[in-house]
Amino acid sequence: MGQKVNPISMRLQVNKDWRSRWFAGKRDYAKFLAQDLRVREEIEKRFATRATINKIEIERSPNLATVTIHTAKAGVVIGRGGAGAQEIKASVEKIMQMPVRINIEEVKRPELAAKLVAENIARQLERRINFRRATKMSAQNTMNAGAKGVRIEVAGRLNGAEMSRREKIILGSVPLHTLRADIDYHLAKAQLPNGGGVVGVKVWVYKGERS
Repeated sequence: MGQKVNPISMRLQVNKDWRSRWFAGKRDYAKFLAQDLRVREEIEKRFATRATINKIEIERSPNLATVTIHTAKAGVVIGRGGAGAQEIKASVEKIMQMPVRINIEEVKRPELAAKLVAENIARQLERRINFRRATKMSAQNTMNAGAKGVRIEVAGRLNGAEMSRREKIILGSVPLHTLRADIDYHLAKAQLPNGGGVVGVKVWVYKGERS
């Protein structure tokens, strides 16, 4: 079970919360869901090369949508004189067709955010850095930042090999079956140059137990 269920969805209502918070009837549900997916895709695409966005939370009320962007580099997202935030606001309002409020919150320790760690490793693999070096350094940085455990798996044609394989590194403990455990998880993909294929990067970060 611990290997096959997304650790975040498994802990919903235990110590995790939904990333989209709204209620809709049968008529509007599919439309709202499609809009949420487009909003996330649009924001992620703007900062795809920088690995700065940790998560995007969306809340809806009858006449206002609130989009909260959790980022490691708030200055990059806000832009000079708030221009970046205004551009995001305009594009999100166009998709949602309603007034939108944009909140930008800074992630204090990006080394503890599984998404940022996974995307950082993926960007390194795309620059042809040795996968063992990339995963070891990232895992060590995560532990130094205060994590109780970290597990990183990479799978694909590692270092340009002909056959694909899977390698993993585990530091500390990562109790996937313990519901009280605060575990962050993300899967990122690295598109290798010169027909090297796709390498998948999975990261689990264990931050300790919540009561």
